[in-house]
Amino acid sequence: MKLFQCQNCRNPVFFENNSCEQCGHYLGYVDSENKLFSLAPTLAAWVLDQKDQQAYRFCKNHEFNTCNWLVSANDQTGFCSACKLNKTIPNLENPKNLKKWRRIELAKHRLIFQLQQLGLPIISKITNEEVGFCFEFLSRKDATLEEAKTMMTGHANGLITILVSEADSVLREQMKLQMKERYRTLLGHFRHEVGHYYWERLIQIDNTQLENFRALFGDERASYAEALKNHYKNGAPKKWRETFISKYAASHPWEDWAETWSHYLHIMDTLETAYYFGLAAHPKLENMEYMGMNASFDPYRETNFKKIIRAAIPMFFSINSINRSMGIADIYPFVIPKPVIRKMKFIHNLLRAQRS
Repeated sequence: MKLFQCQNCRNPVFFENNSCEQCGHYLGYVDSENKLFSLAPTLAAWVLDQKDQQAYRFCKNHEFNTCNWLVSANDQTGFCSACKLNKTIPNLENPKNLKKWRRIELAKHRLIFQLQQLGLPIISKITNEEVGFCFEFLSRKDATLEEAKTMMTGHANGLITILVSEADSVLREQMKLQMKERYRTLLGHFRHEVGHYYWERLIQIDNTQLENFRALFGDERASYAEALKNHYKNGAPKKWRETFISKYAASHPWEDWAETWSHYLHIMDTLETAYYFGLAAHPKLENMEYMGMNASFDPYRETNFKKIIRAAIPMFFSINSINRSMGIADIYPFVIPKPVIRKMKFIHNLLRAQRS
């Protein structure tokens, strides 16, 4: 994520901030400009460019404190490009749902920001059923007993479902223990599930890329249901760490793609943040020059994935070490073996080709 400043007082602000804590100006993000604008709090609409005189308002979801994106005052829907992807939101009469939905929207907006950085097509399934994607945010507590039994986080033909319970930190920790997942986050769910969607848009419809995919990830025509049944019954292969980024990635080529895709997005986002902060590391170790790193480049503009991974691995090692000094968990508790690096390189080159 790039860094932002209040245009009025130059105070550093976060991407999600609705207002500047220092000067009180509202903050509104315009995705077409990739800018966070400072806005006079006395107005309800703002002209950002005196040349075109286009007026902007906050997205409708701003009233719920879930969105700080701006839309054209002429937009009939009143929703920003991120919120237009919402097919279903939880029942907001339940205050607990509202609190969880806010957390979900923060993660979703970060996802959409990154997809735009990658130059990927973002098409709403609500307006284009055949090729688009959209989100359902569901609560089992709002459903009947029969409906609740079948509800789960996942993807199906462009429809991405996220259970609002994933926004409950206590329940998510319980799921981490139950599913034996060391790393489980809302943003990670979004990145994983949207990976399934882009597999259909970038791989499935392209015979050349499909063959390249199978050479790296395996043949996806193997029964998905049987693969998952076997995974949950017997677990991952003993030597899964030599080939996969996670145990779940070893279950089926589709899940290997989605897991690898999400980790590629993790790396790109964290390295972009490091780039904007100007982070560098020169560890005081003997004969360990390869553990040094310098985030001196924008990963989204870098063609050579080897350069990206050479910076990412020592970056994560450094931050993990700092976390351990605080007595908290590693932010990236994964080892990236060479076969996974080759898979990520495939994704990187695929997306570079899409952008060009």
